Amino acid sequence: MSNILDYRGYRARVEFDAEDGVFFGKIAGISDGVSFHADNVPALVEAFREAVDDYLETCERIGKKPERPYSGKLMLRVDPAIHAKVAESAALAGKSLNQWTEDVLRQAIAG
Repeated sequence: MSNILDYRGYRARVEFDAEDGVFFGKIAGISDGVSFHADNVPALVEAFREAVDDYLETCERIGKKPERPYSGKLMLRVDPAIHAKVAESAALAGKSLNQWTEDVLRQAIAG
């Protein structure tokens, strides 16, 4: 079972509000606040797709480039000691810090 919707490269996590009896979600990975809701699953999927389409159409109409989720740039702040150990591990593996980190992240999401 998944509570993630995916459409045209945009994704959203779905939640349920038992008090109001509605499903709702917000497009993840963009700063523009694009949300949607419905009272049943088929309507929720349709509302999500309409929200994505409306976002893209609105951006086009106003001449704004639509945000794309996740540029591939990941900025982190970590303890300097951890940074040093990570850089050392990458060097010992014969990889750049970026490649080593990507490999570790791939392993983390695969497992």
